[in-house]
Amino acid sequence: MRAILALADGRVFQGSSFGAEGETAGEVVFNTSMTGYQEILTDPSYEGQLVAMTYPQIGNVGVNREDVESRRPFMRGFIVKDYTAAPSNWRASEPLHEYMRANGIVGIYGIDTRALVRHLRDHGAQEGVISTGAASVEELIAKARTAPGLIGQDLVKNVTCPQAYDWNEGMWQLVGGYKRRDGSSTAKRSRKGSFAAPKYFVVAYDFGIKYNILRNLAESGCQVRVVPASTPAREVLALKPDGIFLSNGPGDPDAVPYAKDNVQQLIGKKPIFGICLGHQILGLALGGKTYKLKFGHHGGNQPVMDLTTRKVEITAQNHGFAVDADSLGGAAQLTHVNLNDNTVEGLAHRELPIFSVQYHPESSPGPHDANYLFKRFTDLMAQHRGS
Repeated sequence: MRAILALADGRVFQGSSFGAEGETAGEVVFNTSMTGYQEILTDPSYEGQLVAMTYPQIGNVGVNREDVESRRPFMRGFIVKDYTAAPSNWRASEPLHEYMRANGIVGIYGIDTRALVRHLRDHGAQEGVISTGAASVEELIAKARTAPGLIGQDLVKNVTCPQAYDWNEGMWQLVGGYKRRDGSSTAKRSRKGSFAAPKYFVVAYDFGIKYNILRNLAESGCQVRVVPASTPAREVLALKPDGIFLSNGPGDPDAVPYAKDNVQQLIGKKPIFGICLGHQILGLALGGKTYKLKFGHHGGNQPVMDLTTRKVEITAQNHGFAVDADSLGGAAQLTHVNLNDNTVEGLAHRELPIFSVQYHPESSPGPHDANYLFKRFTDLMAQHRGS
């Protein structure tokens, strides 16, 4: 079936449909990762977006039941060059197009994704529409132009958990699948070296949290209670946590003022660690400002320098906004910087046990250069326990 991708500036790409049929609108962005399309599909940070993969061959490993980052996919549409409908992988449970169809994700393949990426790089991320229907090109362009952008939209409310829950799953292993707190795995096959018994109690705000963040926290010795994004600060403090985690999530940090307000009330009370949207919300809570990037950072190959060690990390990222370092007024120091465009990648409070990074240290699949950040969080909790 024919499919059309129309951008708000009038650029049009025609290809073939895969996944769900119909029409979908969102901000068109590109991701430079070579692997991990299933993790990308299920990352809640892509709510409100149509994602184009720069790697040309997608679908060859199918979809399995384990490599998911949330309860369901949240992206609005998927754009690829070459689609493989018959996967070849021992872990695959179904083809990608069937998974997309079951979850209502409209896709288009067979277009020149290099031309699309160059266009977005030069002209910026913008609203677009993917359609498998009979609408004319002119109609689709008009719909793209009137589609709401990310700025000012509270997309967190679409992805956060409806109620609090406890997390007890560790990292994946070849024999047995994901480990459990009691030492057993998802396949009920035990293995020596199960992840650590909890030493710290962490409350994690779910702005669109990825499961692998929770797995890393659990493996680091944390008992984790995940709470909805709008949970009042007083309720979090009433749980008497050792630390507070601010998760990743979609869209504009200025569109979730309740999150900033709650974090402001938590500053100075407990150690805080933020990732991605959580990093941006922390920046706002410290008195800073954020701004929209031209086409964002999406992929697994972003070079970041840790200014405290001068070490360069290759990082996975997924964000369209950034913190303005000059707006912080000295409340926090810049700890990490992106070597491609010098944008802020990490902050730390000058006096309090609070830090954050813009990138994803939990990335799976992806580079593991930044895993040390979870230990940094547990070290801070150990130092300030009972304070």
